[in-house]
Amino acid sequence: MWQRLSFRTQLFLPLGASFLAALILGGVLLQIFATGQLAEESEPRRRSTEAIAAALNNTLRASDNPRRTLDAFVHSLDTSSDIQFRTMEVDPTAPPRGGLHKPHGVPQWFVDLLAIPDMETASPVMIDGKRVGDIVSAPDMSADLFEKWIGFLALTGLVVVMMVLTGTIAHVLTGSALRPLRDLGEGLTRIRRGDYTRPIPVGGPAEIRQSCEEANALAATLAQLNQDNRELMHRLVSVQDDERRDLARELHDELGTLLFSIRAGTVALAEASQPAGHLGNSAQDLLRSVEALQQTNRRILDRLRPLYIGELGLSSSVETLLRNFRKQAPHIVLTDTLDPALDGMDGPLAQTVYRVIQEALTNVLRHADAGNAHVQATVASEMLVIEISDDGGGFPADNVFGRGLTGMQERVRALSGSLSLLRVEDRTYVRCRLPVEPAREAPVSG
Repeated sequence: MWQRLSFRTQLFLPLGASFLAALILGGVLLQIFATGQLAEESEPRRRSTEAIAAALNNTLRASDNPRRTLDAFVHSLDTSSDIQFRTMEVDPTAPPRGGLHKPHGVPQWFVDLLAIPDMETASPVMIDGKRVGDIVSAPDMSADLFEKWIGFLALTGLVVVMMVLTGTIAHVLTGSALRPLRDLGEGLTRIRRGDYTRPIPVGGPAEIRQSCEEANALAATLAQLNQDNRELMHRLVSVQDDERRDLARELHDELGTLLFSIRAGTVALAEASQPAGHLGNSAQDLLRSVEALQQTNRRILDRLRPLYIGELGLSSSVETLLRNFRKQAPHIVLTDTLDPALDGMDGPLAQTVYRVIQEALTNVLRHADAGNAHVQATVASEMLVIEISDDGGGFPADNVFGRGLTGMQERVRALSGSLSLLRVEDRTYVRCRLPVEPAREAPVSG
């Protein structure tokens, strides 16, 4: 549970608990020492009361009329004084005219918290050996209670001020430390996702700055490795295209010429064998086999290298590919949405677009068992998006990319693009995204 809390919470909880404990400890110490302090402060009053009682008793013993002397003493006392005379006729349990008065502004719980002891002091007054009353000292503790209350408020205010000040400092310090850590975490997430272009801001304490610098160095190294890998893949794809082109040329020049010669000879043989009759069927069978070989050779040439992209343009080449697919698979309803901007593409980009569409349609024909398919190629915001979808049975869960799509993925990655295979609402989508360099304006002649 503690580990799930944020760093600020883990820091502020102990700080708040320590200040609260300090406040409670201050209240306990106030309760312990305030009672004893009040008792010590009342000791001089007790001694003064005893001294006044002793002096009064001596005066009464020496007086001719003790009662009159006592009355004169009682009338001389100030009603607001802590020293009072209490006759024996008065209930000894009744509170004196002085005593404890809760000062204004001091709550009762604070008075109860102090547990103030009984401060009343009584010294007997004697006339002719008979006790006629007591000199009572019942000090008014209101000022002392108010003083203790002010001290308690000062202690509480000090704790609150210290808590706010410490909390503010901790908040600022943790913010200055957590902000670089948050930037570091976001930067590492970008690196994990393959984004090496945005550097991590370097800030905070020395340890965090060093981590940020190391992470930026790691991102730079990964970016260089990624660039080297793309260049290597691009060279491999170029070498593969060169091999396909050479193989296609060999098939076209050598095998194509040989098949044409065999077909011409077979036609001549069929014409010459017509009078014989029994050789005509064999010659016709041989002619059909030669024609099938020629068609197979043309399909292989189309897959190895669509030679007509450079002459016809990418858009026309793709449309030709779609027409051939419709002839080959009339049971599949094929629709398309092609951007006219495709004709402005050439080179490896055009070859890759053609190959992706060709490979995806081949998979639809061979494995999807689909009733309809759709090919879409659009260019927007310097990004070419190709999407081939069908309503077939989808792809196996344990084999997302086959051999053909794996080769296409390598070609796409070599061009800094992405290739994904999705299954959404009973349709399978092959989606390719390729960056397109903005077209350069032709120089205007003067």
